[in-house]
Amino acid sequence: MKKSIGILLLGILCIFQSCEMIEYHPYDGRISGKTDINKKNIARIEETCRNKETIRFAMIGDTQRWYDETEAFVNALNKRNDIDFVIHGGDVSDFGLTKEFLWQRDILNKLKVPYVVLLGNHDCLANGIEVFRKVFGEENFSFIAGRTKFVCLNTNALEFDYSLPVPDFQFIEQEIKDKKDEYDKTVMAMHVRPFSEQFNNNIANVFQRYIKEFPNLQFCLNAHDHNIAVDDLFDDGIIYYGTPNIAKKKYLLFTLNSDNTYDYEVVAY
Repeated sequence: MKKSIGILLLGILCIFQSCEMIEYHPYDGRISGKTDINKKNIARIEETCRNKETIRFAMIGDTQRWYDETEAFVNALNKRNDIDFVIHGGDVSDFGLTKEFLWQRDILNKLKVPYVVLLGNHDCLANGIEVFRKVFGEENFSFIAGRTKFVCLNTNALEFDYSLPVPDFQFIEQEIKDKKDEYDKTVMAMHVRPFSEQFNNNIANVFQRYIKEFPNLQFCLNAHDHNIAVDDLFDDGIIYYGTPNIAKKKYLLFTLNSDNTYDYEVVAY
């Protein structure tokens, strides 16, 4: 009798496995398709922008569950021929699901220009950080486009329970020292800005003093708030530009000019 039951159970298991009737867990970290997106695209950005005096890039954020709107953005941007790259300010996912990262990656990979993605607070849910690192890369990174250094930071302190240094001042200090002869100005990008509920506001003023040590800090970029924002948060002349979520079908467009000025506009599509 026991032998018959064992054979029956084995047969049922084989049926499920062979027919793939059991789908893997939504938080399974197995990744299919392209990985390490940021590193690969940074190489493209730095190569295509080398020696360029004028740099033009788009800023989006909080694509989350808005797949159709993200695809519409990709289609709209692909009709242009004057954009060097795209910065995604984070929150690719809503619940940290593996498939959310992969779905958004596959849409964004249709862009004709390279793009990079920052870590958002929703991307930290469940094992989202591990998936983010596999698909896109480290949460703190930088690149140089023309003569401008872009420093991209993880500022989601609340999601790390303040157990890790977020923002990572060691990373910032190293970036201030690194490759100083290769750039003349700086742009900072982050998911949450200072004074957000996600930011470690105990060190907000210290953070601002640190980033102002970068050569010729132009402005700061953030997502998270889902609305367009233009604010001098610290009354020091450094403007923080917030990008709307992708559901609003708008993106920010920046042009960095050779004469140390820049232009900014909101583009609807």
